[in-house]
Amino acid sequence: MLLLPRRTHWLALIILLLPMLAQAWQTDRTYRLTILHTNDQHGHYWPNAQGEYGLAAQKTLMDYQRYDAQSKGNGVLILSGGDVNTGVPESDLLDAEPDIRGMNLVGYDAMALGNHEFDKPLSVLQKQQKWAKFPFLSANIYDKSTGKRLFKPWAVFNRMGLKVAVIGLTTTDTLRIANPASVAGLEIRDPVTETEKAVAELRASVKPDVIIALTHMGHYDDGRHGSNAPGDVELARSLPPGTINLIVGGHSHDAVCMEKENVSVKNYQPGQPCQPDRQNGVWIVQAKEWGKYVGRGDFTFRNGELSLENYQLIPVNLKHKVKNFDGSESWLTWQEEIPQNPAMMKLLTPFQKRAEAKLDVKVGSSDGVFVGDRDQVRFVQTNLGQLILRAQMAATKADFAVMSGGGIRTSLAQGEISWRDLLQVQPFSNQVVSVTLTGRELLAYLAKVANIATDAGGFAQFAHISLVADGSSVSEVKINGVPLDMDKTYRMATNSFNATGGDGYPRIDSHAGYSNTGLRDADVLRDWVSHHSPLKVSDYAPGDGIVHLTEAQKQQRDKAQEPPQEKPKKRSYPQTVLAWILPHAVEK
Repeated sequence: MLLLPRRTHWLALIILLLPMLAQAWQTDRTYRLTILHTNDQHGHYWPNAQGEYGLAAQKTLMDYQRYDAQSKGNGVLILSGGDVNTGVPESDLLDAEPDIRGMNLVGYDAMALGNHEFDKPLSVLQKQQKWAKFPFLSANIYDKSTGKRLFKPWAVFNRMGLKVAVIGLTTTDTLRIANPASVAGLEIRDPVTETEKAVAELRASVKPDVIIALTHMGHYDDGRHGSNAPGDVELARSLPPGTINLIVGGHSHDAVCMEKENVSVKNYQPGQPCQPDRQNGVWIVQAKEWGKYVGRGDFTFRNGELSLENYQLIPVNLKHKVKNFDGSESWLTWQEEIPQNPAMMKLLTPFQKRAEAKLDVKVGSSDGVFVGDRDQVRFVQTNLGQLILRAQMAATKADFAVMSGGGIRTSLAQGEISWRDLLQVQPFSNQVVSVTLTGRELLAYLAKVANIATDAGGFAQFAHISLVADGSSVSEVKINGVPLDMDKTYRMATNSFNATGGDGYPRIDSHAGYSNTGLRDADVLRDWVSHHSPLKVSDYAPGDGIVHLTEAQKQQRDKAQEPPQEKPKKRSYPQTVLAWILPHAVEK
């Protein structure tokens, strides 16, 4: 879905007039409001090996920040931009129960529904809602069959005399990137239209003083969202001025700190000042990922205007590596270490021990790093992509394999590889499948998947195939080094997510040549790693068989393919004529 231009002016007029009709605040009184926020927790309820982040330290920090704000007369809200699910095996095995019960103890007031809330069946999400003492919000997710909203669209809070409405919004990309089976019955409508609709309903009923959009849509500098659905910048720009006051976001895993207008700080470091984005009078904030930071925004509200007084991203025990005089290395926190809350540790430890017993099992080893970082698997072919796909080829006896890079969630470090490590790489429990296609069918399939843009979850990782992609078609296709034969059949391995249309891939699950092994992708990878360890990274180098042409290269190719133009024939004149016209033309 697209963020549509305004169709009429009447709704915008109503939205702008209603605050004047519904004024609840007192003239010339200053109200104070503090927003504490996180996003994209992705199962990281427990600190990592270096003692970074985790809900126990977050609880200590949140308590301090809340009490500090309240001591200054501020009302406080704690908000999450969504994606509590998927990423850490301990959490995934337990359907994120430790995360949600931990968020209850922290005191979260509301969470936007993220796309990863739909990785598992809706029955799991319904169970999670029962565990949560805070609402899961989304105003733009509808039930296809009834045409009604499927989740609570907003929540309203009274804080120190200020009435604050929080509207949840979910990226429309969810239908493309979530588990297709989980979202088959959903309709996710245009966020702009649904925000205007929600604001009109709120102002006609509860009459809020401040309206916050709690979104899981992503922040893209200057609205340049590429192949992703439009995000927070586009939302703020598309709404009539004054519709909302603040966007608390998630999804793109960014520390939204601006270097200058429409340009965010790259490689933000803990402790640096942070100036949020502002578009069309709306502040936009986001706090990176995994609970690495807690965002704190201190606002004042006076005579109908919300002003930002101070904003900071507070690191949660983030550390950096330093070399000691003896050559050894240590990890030091960027700022003062935050102690872990005892009550949170008491809550989470049984969950952790329960999962560890199943996960701390050695599977194999490697002599180097298998690269699965987000900024690699969504841009280039990687050795980890090769490793996963070769395992799937072996399980299906396929000629080649393909998968979306977004299905690879982290790297495999050098050394011992545990079952936990593999589940972190492939946490979605997809099944390994195959399909037999003719060369002609395969060419049409590849024209779609090989041209999915970089920086998107659908960017394709390939094994045992080479091709040239130009943005709309493919050429020079070879399977195992042999040119594609249009009439020959080929078996392709992939996963059930991509096979059913996930990440915008063509659906192949109804094809006559489709076969589902019933094997989970992580189990297939485990079997390969255990039988081929110690793994040598040099054996899985992706090579340069997948070529994506730049615009300049396409122009050069097209020019080279143009038929040669015939040179104009030189006219021939008798020398006597030339001697008469140009006397010197025949001189020697």
